Amino acid sequence: MNDEDLGSYFALIYEVGIINQIGTAFLESRLPSGLLVSHFGVVSHLIRVRDGATPLELARAFQVAKTTMTHTLAGLEKHGFVEMRSNPDDRRSKQVWLTPAGEHFRNDALVKLTPLFEELGGRFSPKRVTEMLPDLAEFRAVIDQLRDEIK
Repeated sequence: MNDEDLGSYFALIYEVGIINQIGTAFLESRLPSGLLVSHFGVVSHLIRVRDGATPLELARAFQVAKTTMTHTLAGLEKHGFVEMRSNPDDRRSKQVWLTPAGEHFRNDALVKLTPLFEELGGRFSPKRVTEMLPDLAEFRAVIDQLRDEIK
């Protein structure tokens, strides 16, 4: 691979990182006091993927230490956004269940993102965004796989 090709891959990773930073800052500034993007991410994950995940499964999904996820979950539980229940398959562990308040928290945050989405809609048509998503999702899946393969 030549230097120009390497530079293109670096530029792609760099742009994705900047997009993440800007999106995180935009979202976090619209969340209730004391809540972080990590809280929003866990609630969204529970809605999108599944309720009833264990803290360890969530830690792996978010690529954080179990203690970090436990801290995030404690904040969500304190706000009444999740409920911790005994795991019927393994009484030593817990499962995380979303509450109606947690779903409301996520939906309210999405409403607060509407001005950004409307502004983006004036610059990137919904069709163009829809066309970008498969490539971005594939890129995410590949780098997620490579993260585990390349040490």
